[in-house]
Amino acid sequence: MNVLGPSLAPYIRSSRTLKKYVTPVAHWYADLMGYRKMGLKYDDLQVEESPQVQRALGRLTPQEAYHRSYRFKIASDCDLHHKPLPKEQWSKPEDDKRYLQPHILNVLKEEEERFTWDTMTVQRK
Repeated sequence: MNVLGPSLAPYIRSSRTLKKYVTPVAHWYADLMGYRKMGLKYDDLQVEESPQVQRALGRLTPQEAYHRSYRFKIASDCDLHHKPLPKEQWSKPEDDKRYLQPHILNVLKEEEERFTWDTMTVQRK
């Protein structure tokens, strides 16, 4: 299992019927989680203690890193006051794109490639 955890998403996306039934439930669950009410995005919830996530965070552009820290600051303020943001300031589902996932996947690919090269055996002919 990798940092992102197991995922059935590729299988669900490949089936039209499954996608039709699972997508509304997924949107409902994302709204129920409440992170959008604090102005956060889904990738802001990643566990940062993982070395792979730490390396991926280091690869964010300065603008992405600034926006991430700003969202955390706003969410901390909301938590301090025990109130969510006003509804017009909530993160919109269409803006909730996975900005960290591609970096994490690249880090995992690099680790796999490094492991392959490190464990390679050379045989004489």
